[in-house]
This record gives sequence, structure tokens and C-alpha cells, in this order.
Amino acid sequence: MPLSPSETSRLLGEFNHRPKKKLGQNFLTDGNIVHKSIAMADLPAGIPVVEIGPGLGTLTKQLLIKEHPVFAVEIDENLFENLKKSLASFIQNKQLNLIKGDAVKKPLAQLPDQVKDFAVVANLPYAISSPWMESLLHSQRIPMTMVLMLQKEAVQRMGAKHGTKEYNALSIFIQAAFQNSHIHPVPRQCFFPVPGIDSVLVQMNRLPTPFHFNQKTRTLIRKIFTQRRKQIGSLLKKEDPPTKKMLEMWISEQNLSRNLRPEQISPEQWRALAEFNS
Repeated sequence: MPLSPSETSRLLGEFNHRPKKKLGQNFLTDGNIVHKSIAMADLPAGIPVVEIGPGLGTLTKQLLIKEHPVFAVEIDENLFENLKKSLASFIQNKQLNLIKGDAVKKPLAQLPDQVKDFAVVANLPYAISSPWMESLLHSQRIPMTMVLMLQKEAVQRMGAKHGTKEYNALSIFIQAAFQNSHIHPVPRQCFFPVPGIDSVLVQMNRLPTPFHFNQKTRTLIRKIFTQRRKQIGSLLKKEDPPTKKMLEMWISEQNLSRNLRPEQISPEQWRALAEFNS
């Protein structure tokens, strides 16, 4: 079970660790939220789980008790060393595969390539939520389900509909692979130290046929969204001749108005762009 805020503070003091704001280190202190994460994932027995930023190992231990093989990546040296000691028995029996590293560079914590069915369950450090998601999608290894603790505003952006101010390039890429099926609010008081933002648990299930945007198209869509308030017709003029020709074909095929802004174009229409930009 999670430690109380005072116990968490005491434990961190024992190995001289102060929570690092730049790494988004807010430690969960509510056992109900840990159990809610696992319940939302609703995983079959033995399914491997990837965890990002295990911190003090609260969620990790519960996943291990449920007999899931866990592949975890932790960037902080102090926390990594503490995890090696506190979860040593699970490491020795090879149920826990713990690595030290940057989760954006290792989004699946060195999960073996032969593992096809797996999940991600994590209190994702908020500072890396978007770049980690981009890195995961780039890997083309899409988990069957994810249950992530995220900043409320980040979840709103990821699931945003076109025509809203939250809708962006990452919204398009995520919605091509996942569907949000359940969201559960998490009070600020469930963390130590208490963050200045609202959090939610979100369950994201893999679509039956996930769509993968190639790197060329992702780069182009991101570039277009840097000028999201401009009309798509005017944005064409700034592209090189081959890209302009390709975009012209896409606009014509999708019957798009040149007066539309990038944020007004649906995810399905952006997916069609990848067919022209392969």
C-alpha cells in the first residue's frame, strides 16, 4: 500500500531525496487510486506491464503482487537505487525488469520485441507526457491498453475534437491508435508533495486497426499546426513545390475548403494525408 504523506517524506529523507519538480516527482499516497489504476486496466493474468517512472514502487509492487511481469524505467538515480533494494526479490526472480534511463528514449523500458500483447500502467511524469506519447507512437508497438495518471489538461488535449482550441497534432496521432474509454478524477491531496494542477486517470484502449502516421507526415502536420490559426490555403504557399502539389491533391480529394484552419480538419482527413505523403 502507498505510504502516507508523512511516511513518504520520512522515506525520502532516509536516502536524502528531495522531489524534483522538473521531473514531475509527485508521489501517490492514496491506496484507493493505486487499486483503481489496476482495476481500470482489467488485465488478464500474466500480461506484461510497462511502467514509466515507478518512483517509490507503490504501483509497481501491486502489479507484481498481481503476478504481472513488469518492465519499468526510472531516470532518477536515487529512486532507481532505492527500487533495486526495496524490490530486490522481484528483480532476482526476473518478475521485475528495472532499467535506469530516459523513458522518452526508451518508451517501453526495453520490453522484448517478441512480446506482442502488453499494457502500460503508470503515473506518468507530467513533464514528459507528450514527448513520451510521441515516442511510443513512433515505436509502432501499440499496447492493448493503457491506464495513465496524467494532468487533466493533457487528457483534454489528447482526446480533443477538431474545431476546439485543445485539438492539436498529438490529438490526431493518438486518436489514430487509441480510444479513451474511461476517465477518473484524482484529487490533488492524493500526492506528496501536493501538485498545483488537477490530475485524472485515463484508460486508453488500442483501436482494432491502429493507424500509424509515417515520420514524414507527422513532421508536416506538426509544422502546419504551428500556424493553426491560418487558413490551409495560405499555408500551402509557404511549402516547396513537391509538398505544395501533394497538399493540393489531398485538399481536392478530401473536398476541403481552403478557408479551413488546421484545427478544423478532422483526424480522418489528416489520416488521408498520409496516403499522399508516403
